[in-house]
Amino acid sequence: MILVDVHVHVYPPEVVRGAEEIGRREGYFALLTSSSVHRFASAEEVVSYVRSSSLSRAFVFGFAFRDQGLCRLCNDYVAQAASLHPELVPLAVVNPLARGALAEIERCREMGFRGVGELFPDGQGFDVSDLRQTFRWAGALEEMGMFLLLHASEPAGHSYPGKGSTTPDKAFAFAKNHPGLTVVWAHLGGGLFLYEGMPEARRFLGRSYYDTAASVFLYDGEVLESALRLAPGKVLFGSDFPIADLGRFRSRYGEGLLRELLDPSRAGTFLASAGL
Repeated sequence: MILVDVHVHVYPPEVVRGAEEIGRREGYFALLTSSSVHRFASAEEVVSYVRSSSLSRAFVFGFAFRDQGLCRLCNDYVAQAASLHPELVPLAVVNPLARGALAEIERCREMGFRGVGELFPDGQGFDVSDLRQTFRWAGALEEMGMFLLLHASEPAGHSYPGKGSTTPDKAFAFAKNHPGLTVVWAHLGGGLFLYEGMPEARRFLGRSYYDTAASVFLYDGEVLESALRLAPGKVLFGSDFPIADLGRFRSRYGEGLLRELLDPSRAGTFLASAGL
């Protein structure tokens, strides 16, 4: 039985050591790393988490910077970690509007990366609802057979570092513009899953999936139960490690709900598309 965490952050030592200096150039990175809940994690710490949690796989990625050079640094670190630890499934980070982004995606694909993400629309300066900004790189991902993990957030509730403005209306516009691209919407898509219960919207969400990253900070268990009902087979367990982990989900939601989230039969279509 394959148990998967689809949302795990990892940081090269150069990024950890240089965080303060990088933050002076990368405002979104500074914003997120200044949060009281933020943590850094090395590849070794990710592997320890995966093994201690009895997970089969973890989808891992670096930080999606504006600076394409920093993205490449993260991708090289992830590639090396995945080559040493087969339980790690590598995802690439790029600034999709930066020069060289498509070449970097292709480079990562050739190294065995399965997808791209988690990208930060607000932090990287692009609007997912604007087809003029997305058609080229989203189309390239579809042609390459890679999926996309995108940050999204809820339109209600309190403000917090990194919440951003990629709300369900923008996410839906992206899905409608790119119906052939498989997308994992982080953080339950900020509620996008609700529109799986709306027939006229559902037909554009056939390749949309929803991970549970950071749900422990935002939602009661009833929200996750609703997502499982409205989007069967499309809700993927994601922890947002290292700021949360499987144990925290177990404490917050109980063993029964966690077992449902981890049930590989619910996510079989997505896992097959990712080669697992």
